[in-house]
Amino acid sequence: MYVSVLLNNPLGQRFTYSVPPDSIVQVGMRAVVPFGNREVTAYIVEVLETIEATAYAIKPLKRVIDTEPLYGEREIELAKWMARFYLCSEGEALGSMIPSGRRDVEPALLPMDDDAVSIRDHMLSDEQQSTIEAILTSSQPMHYLYGVTGSGKSEVFLRIAEHVIEKGRQVIYLVPEITLTHQLARQVSKRFAGRVAILHSGMTPSQRLSAWRKIKRGEVQLAIGARSAVFAPFEQLGLIIIDEEHENSYKSGSNPRYHARQIAQKKALEAKAVMIMGSATPSLEAHLMMEEKKVVRHVLSRRVAGGVPPQVTVVNMLAEQRMLSKKLMGEMKATLARGRQVILFLNRRGFSHYFHCRSCGYDMVCPHCSVALTFHKDKHRMVCHYCGFSRRPISVCPECSSVDVGYGGFGTEMVEMEVGRFFPQARIARLDTDSAKDKPMVATVLHEFREGNIDILLGTQMVAKGLNFPLVDLVGIVLADSALNLPDFRSQERTFSLIVQVSGRAGRYNDAGKVVVQTFHPDNTAIRLATNGNIEEFYRQELAARKETAFPPYTRLVNFTVRGRSKEKTEGEIERLRHMVESFLHGLAESNVPSEQIPDILGSAPCPLEKIAGNWRHHLVLRGSDPSRVLQIATGVYEQYKAPSGMYLEIDLDPLQML
Repeated sequence: MYVSVLLNNPLGQRFTYSVPPDSIVQVGMRAVVPFGNREVTAYIVEVLETIEATAYAIKPLKRVIDTEPLYGEREIELAKWMARFYLCSEGEALGSMIPSGRRDVEPALLPMDDDAVSIRDHMLSDEQQSTIEAILTSSQPMHYLYGVTGSGKSEVFLRIAEHVIEKGRQVIYLVPEITLTHQLARQVSKRFAGRVAILHSGMTPSQRLSAWRKIKRGEVQLAIGARSAVFAPFEQLGLIIIDEEHENSYKSGSNPRYHARQIAQKKALEAKAVMIMGSATPSLEAHLMMEEKKVVRHVLSRRVAGGVPPQVTVVNMLAEQRMLSKKLMGEMKATLARGRQVILFLNRRGFSHYFHCRSCGYDMVCPHCSVALTFHKDKHRMVCHYCGFSRRPISVCPECSSVDVGYGGFGTEMVEMEVGRFFPQARIARLDTDSAKDKPMVATVLHEFREGNIDILLGTQMVAKGLNFPLVDLVGIVLADSALNLPDFRSQERTFSLIVQVSGRAGRYNDAGKVVVQTFHPDNTAIRLATNGNIEEFYRQELAARKETAFPPYTRLVNFTVRGRSKEKTEGEIERLRHMVESFLHGLAESNVPSEQIPDILGSAPCPLEKIAGNWRHHLVLRGSDPSRVLQIATGVYEQYKAPSGMYLEIDLDPLQML
């Protein structure tokens, strides 16, 4: 007996191995196989009684890992589709779905929150009730819950999930952050006792394998998790929920560069399941789909707990002397005096984010990346946030020996120190990527903050999304401009949604909510419309600008990035790639394809971050209004471009950022 297997590598082919006499194999099992001079994990996709004669010896499997199948024909077909659409190998696609664990380990039980358990008993608002009825009686497969922050979207999702599960079908519930997975899991574990599996990257591979097997066996009806949970192998899938649909974290940053929303659409269509997305700030792609009636819009306009939208104040930081304005400090003092809580948001970790010589202008950058090193005071190190390089801080300029040097900008560590200095009696906690490395600590901090044992929570994007804290009256956005300075056509959209989302943490249960937005650009359109609560006007203006400039969602982009150790070779390769793409476009024109269907090259240039981890990076961006033609060109490049030794090509279809 023989097996045909896929390997998690870029080689786009299947490999054949013989099965030892004492081994039991089935499609859907993993095995360890010899490959070159290594042993690797293989995914069995076909069992063969016989094969045609070969000129080489067929090697046997070393051993079979699983005793029961982990995946079936549905997952294999999805891997084929992903390989075609995201330009990767079938093995890489399948490898991104299947947990890598070798043995089952049960995840630790989550502590129960009393408030989370009692949510089920809340009366539904009229808006919630009519939305649930409209979705359950609709013949349309795709819906969008467009609701202000605190309008009870989660409760609508869960009531519909209950209905689907009662009908004997299963549910995938996606959230953008692991922190939200914990909060949601606590809410639903009591409600769907024993029927919930959790899948996210914060679990060990063995814990994810245990949850995956329960889903595959049909022992659970609801899977909750971040991006990769979209692959949960339910046999009777009836509903996919994508909460905070606008979030960038639904897009994978490594190969295969899939978007969970696109995978969910594909799976829902094939399973004849309903797909519901939700956000207070939909992505422009989703907003256009609602306008074009491809997705049914359901509006939730009021906060269910009785809170009203917070009072927003914009502070122009050009007139301020410190990182925390007089207005924000005054509001913090008054809020803490009432025994209420404060959230401070800054999307920049570390203490300060660059070293600068005032005499000669020298900036300390990473030797391997084109980014400034960030000073981390608690480690007393200058750290690169891209490759991890670190070195000791300096007090003398290495270029001109001047001692007139300093650290500029500020991050969460410096804000934490400043807050501690002005509010020595306050209990302060910080949540960012540095502190989140200790995963139990994140859950503890969020629990303690919800219980009222922490007065001020300071954080990056982790505190901006979906979290529900009844005692928070004040939100301070320390610097609203951090995303505006990125050379990216989505920077306005990102800035707008962050301000609206972070503001939504304030005053969810009363009318005392306040938000202070600090900015150096108070007249910026995104900041002005977000702070005025003029959401529809922002979408109208931004969609008009995207249409005028022919950018997504009106066109599709492909970002081709060539990277290598030699700057000259990388420049030469991007030119070679440009000539290849131009020849493909010329071929389309000669085959009488209408000119409006032919993509165009936006240009080839060094990436904004030209060097990362010692690799020089150049990119070429292809744009077109006809998705099939764009994919046709990208597929041609994927199949025909062969990178020289030491050079690599990355292809990102529908990129969310092009740094």
